[in-house]
Amino acid sequence: MREALKLLQRKKSPHCLSVFFLCICMQRLFCELAQSWSAGEHWKQVRNMAQNDDLSKEKTAVAVRMSELPDADGFPFQSSWALAAPLSFNADWQGKNADTERETEVRILWTPESLFVRFHANYRAITVFSDAAPNGRRDQLWDRDVAEVFLQPDSSRLRRYKEFEVSPNGFWIDLDIAAGEKHDLKSGLQRRVTLNEAAKTWVAELALPMNCLVERFDPTATWRVNFYRVEGAANAGPQFPCSGSVWGTCFCTSAYATKVADLSGSCGRSSSILA
Repeated sequence: MREALKLLQRKKSPHCLSVFFLCICMQRLFCELAQSWSAGEHWKQVRNMAQNDDLSKEKTAVAVRMSELPDADGFPFQSSWALAAPLSFNADWQGKNADTERETEVRILWTPESLFVRFHANYRAITVFSDAAPNGRRDQLWDRDVAEVFLQPDSSRLRRYKEFEVSPNGFWIDLDIAAGEKHDLKSGLQRRVTLNEAAKTWVAELALPMNCLVERFDPTATWRVNFYRVEGAANAGPQFPCSGSVWGTCFCTSAYATKVADLSGSCGRSSSILA
């Protein structure tokens, strides 16, 4: 976290930067929820995270308040993304099998109206579904290449979270998850995806309306978040090997993760970490 703050302080911006921290402490929450409606290798790997407490560490993502207006498509300019401290991951849920050719970088920005998430993904091969609803929505998206973010704005509701996924061909899904329940969130999210076959990378940007996450955004509140990446096809045989990488597991001694980080609304100063 200190390194992320130093990076922000080195940026020469004429605007005061407000940042909030999202503590990565949701593995047990996802584990228990997944057991009630598991589907394929996606949920098997999420469940397995809870068995890896000894290797996992608490991590903190930093989201920067976007001071300039978005572009004509409603997404941040590159100059805004450059202010967000990147986080990256390339190993599986055990912290093993690191592969830089499948590395994922994530940056996060926010305004009172929107939360923006940007995935920059290296890939070895692209495996996607060819069919989706006319608006690009596709159920079971996690059974092919996908980048995912799990958000829990309200830590008092430990069995509920929001899930957003996007694939290299622009398909998406948004879900509202509770214990034993899965509902379409109908968030009104916007997405933009760029595939660079020469560089073997794909970049996905998500614009998530804040009102689909919380009734009223409070920059002093606490959030929890996880990021996940899948490459390959679940249960499709050796010709399409499935690989999953994760950022955000943490060691927790209670039934659910309890350590979170404060959102900060002050310039150049972070809030304290709460245990």
